Amino acid sequence: MASISRRGILALPLFAWRPLAGSSSTLRPNILFIMTDDHASQAMSCYGSRVNQTPNLDRIAHEGIRMDRVFVTNSICTPSRATILTGKYSHMNGVPVFNRFDGSQPTVQKLLQQAGYYTAMIGKWHLGSNPTGFDDWNIFPGQGVYNDPVLYDKDGSTQYKGYATDIVTDLTIEVLKNRPKDKPFFVMSHHKAPHREWTPDEKHRKQFEGKHIPEPANLRDDYAGRTDALHEQQQSVFRDLTRRDLKIAPPPGLTGIELARWWNAKPSEVEIEVDGVRQTLTGKALDDWKYQRYMQDYLACVQSVDDNTGRLLDWLDASGLRENTVVIYTSDQGFFLGEHGLFDKRFMYEESLRMPFVARWPGHIRPGSTSPAIGINCDFAPTFLDLAGLPTPGDMQGRSFVPLWTGHKPADWRHAMYYRYYHDPGDHNTRAHYGIRTETHKLIYFWKKNQWECYDLRSDPAEMRNIYNDAAAQPVVAALKAELLRLKKELKDDDQYADKQPADTSYVAAPSPKKN
Repeated sequence: MASISRRGILALPLFAWRPLAGSSSTLRPNILFIMTDDHASQAMSCYGSRVNQTPNLDRIAHEGIRMDRVFVTNSICTPSRATILTGKYSHMNGVPVFNRFDGSQPTVQKLLQQAGYYTAMIGKWHLGSNPTGFDDWNIFPGQGVYNDPVLYDKDGSTQYKGYATDIVTDLTIEVLKNRPKDKPFFVMSHHKAPHREWTPDEKHRKQFEGKHIPEPANLRDDYAGRTDALHEQQQSVFRDLTRRDLKIAPPPGLTGIELARWWNAKPSEVEIEVDGVRQTLTGKALDDWKYQRYMQDYLACVQSVDDNTGRLLDWLDASGLRENTVVIYTSDQGFFLGEHGLFDKRFMYEESLRMPFVARWPGHIRPGSTSPAIGINCDFAPTFLDLAGLPTPGDMQGRSFVPLWTGHKPADWRHAMYYRYYHDPGDHNTRAHYGIRTETHKLIYFWKKNQWECYDLRSDPAEMRNIYNDAAAQPVVAALKAELLRLKKELKDDDQYADKQPADTSYVAAPSPKKN
């Protein structure tokens, strides 16, 4: 493997470190921020997974804290990453969809670097511009690939032999070994997995083969009572997975455009072999097989992430860095594992909205802690800064998790969060929408459709019954609309759609359910 050169830090600290409240330590903690792409919290055993076990990710939670209500503000990869770096919503940082991130703007890594931290970024960047504010960086071009990936830094590109998740971990450990020892570090170790097309490594490829993955209860949701958006989406496990997604081998002789078209086709029947007998699957049998095939590969990718997280934790422990290093694991958003019959993310439904988030900080976070407080990915940057003893800039739209971690939830902590998805119709024909999620309810507005959905999360956590039109729900709906308008104004999301909310209370009934 090509080695990573060490780059000197020229900037002098601009901030004096202030100890955290109640902290007896005079050492600024190191921060290791591990992030995956599209990892659903329901595929982590510490979150109650029914489909897999993740002992190393659970280890962070058991030795630290599991946060149960951390939500993405725009559930798509590039915008979420921009929000994490800036502490700002998409409409403030300039990245609502896949547009290029302006690296000249203030970011958390620049503030940490100026304060004397060694900063490094390894793996999936996916922001359309080169990283800024890092002493070392080595990233995938675009999405990157799973096998034998190319990564590049300021000096050029290198192809690494092996599996992407292993390679990102190897490079992260190498950076940690070669870091300046007289500085605390902020290292972002970001994986491609388990992003589509869900290609497992050889070690885990057959781990779930032959096993029946439990189906979510609403896998065959008929979308009754819901808006057009669910009926029009093109991210159905049953309708929209391609031959490439399902790893169906092509017939011999196809090349070029012909082969690409074959891979991208969505099969209406599949021929498989069971105990030496060829079978053609159609209808429900094919639907069942597609779900199992999707989940087998997705979970195998997650298991490699879990193993490699264990490698990093073991390295920190063996290197004497455990006690003064904050380890955080999250994903850039949630993901559907068949809930509502879906894969991918984008929608404001819970599986897409919720990010897994576990953190370990020995001596500060009580082992086995949990938090139900509503957090958002705008909070990540203020949290990193607070750990370093730095103030949160006034234009950041989040706040630090540190008080929650240390058992001191502020009295004015948020009770609702604002969400907005822009890409319409975009990939998967997911319609643009915004809304709020409170501790008990969710309100979603598909503004181009002028249609609403509302859910009582206490009685309907699976979000199957839209109560927006229920007479008994009207006081709740009105209160949610008022809170939605308040949050839009507070967050300065005042574009041309704001005047439709909450004055326009019309609702267009959903069409009859379409069969999957």
